[in-house]
Amino acid sequence: MDTDHTGVLIIGAGQAGATAAAALRDFGYQDRILVVGSEQPLPYERPPLSKTMLSGSGAVADILVHPTGFHKEKSIETLLEAEVASLDVQGHTALLKSGKTITWQQCLIATGGKARTIAGLTPGTAHIHYLRTIADALRLREEMRQCRSVLIVGGGFLGLEVASTARSMGLSATVLEGADRVLGRAVPPDMSAWLRQSITDAGVDLQLNARCESFDVRADGVSIGLAGGETLSADMMVVAIGLEPEVAMASRAGLSIHSGNGGICVDAQCMTSAPDVYAAGDCSSQTHPFIGSEIRLESWQNANEQARLAAAAIAGVPTAPLNAPWFWSDQFGNNLQILGMPVAGLRYHRRGEFSNPDTAPKFMLLGTNEADQILHAIALNAGGDLRQLKPLIDSKTPCDPISLCDATAPLRPLVRAALARTPTLTVS
Repeated sequence: MDTDHTGVLIIGAGQAGATAAAALRDFGYQDRILVVGSEQPLPYERPPLSKTMLSGSGAVADILVHPTGFHKEKSIETLLEAEVASLDVQGHTALLKSGKTITWQQCLIATGGKARTIAGLTPGTAHIHYLRTIADALRLREEMRQCRSVLIVGGGFLGLEVASTARSMGLSATVLEGADRVLGRAVPPDMSAWLRQSITDAGVDLQLNARCESFDVRADGVSIGLAGGETLSADMMVVAIGLEPEVAMASRAGLSIHSGNGGICVDAQCMTSAPDVYAAGDCSSQTHPFIGSEIRLESWQNANEQARLAAAAIAGVPTAPLNAPWFWSDQFGNNLQILGMPVAGLRYHRRGEFSNPDTAPKFMLLGTNEADQILHAIALNAGGDLRQLKPLIDSKTPCDPISLCDATAPLRPLVRAALARTPTLTVS
């Protein structure tokens, strides 16, 4: 039997897996680290897939999590184009599909997720696209270069980013969103209305409350039949209706899976229900200290943060807890950043104006609760201002949102004044 042994086995060569491996070395871990991934490239970042990789303005080397030579320098081994078929958490072994067995002391599951699909529209079907991997992006880019129109099912962040890139490449784009407003689970109604206007101003046909009832794939393109009888046609279709956590292997291994969000349940140190087994990234479900409830977050930041927690736990060193969730999206010439999470009952205050006839719009929306704590902040082309607010938001320090939203007053002194009661926090 072909058997190998490692100190830490990392299953999944994405953002979380690659970041955890590097963090282990940073925390002083000396034993062998083996990262097993199903794709061919070295670990890469996924946010650029819908942007620079799709448009052709970026290369694979530009989006690697770590530069060429990093793994050799840090003595991190990678086994690519390989998959773990089964995991024995009691026996501390993993069986690869190739038949090879790996024994380990600690294991980190960072398997991420897979694109949610529509029944009958199998990935790889002509003119039908899902976007999750580099291979997906390259296949989609090739067809976009040859086509004139695209139908995008799903008006979330990914769907809108694909629409933005499509428009930049000269394609006509139609986005079908089932909800009654854009990004309704992520931003308040005023922001949804602003986004809707910016999307349509960019030439996108945005259809809300869209109900897709039928799909027709032909040699020359695709058609979608909507509730009400309308039929839409285009050269190609992109399906962007969300992500399913990749937890089948973990479930077969007997690990606890959250019944609501489908993620692998982990504690504050990202340990699963089995000793010596951790999980991080899109596949994990964790009680978030900022939110106070168990959630599964799909973001670049959360993958990095949970990787740090897991690596610290494995290495046996202390590390800071999770900060407020952070997410960003580049679309239609604007940078959108979100810090914190929306909850019921927030009051939103605006710093800056929704429109500016002379320059690109720049504003922030600050969502506060009854205690005047900022729990949800949205910045459009105002990432620098959002960074100044971060210590205030992470610490949930009560503040005067009216003063903070006075755009004539410098933000930094206002934040410093609000943080005066917590002198250990500073604004960088």
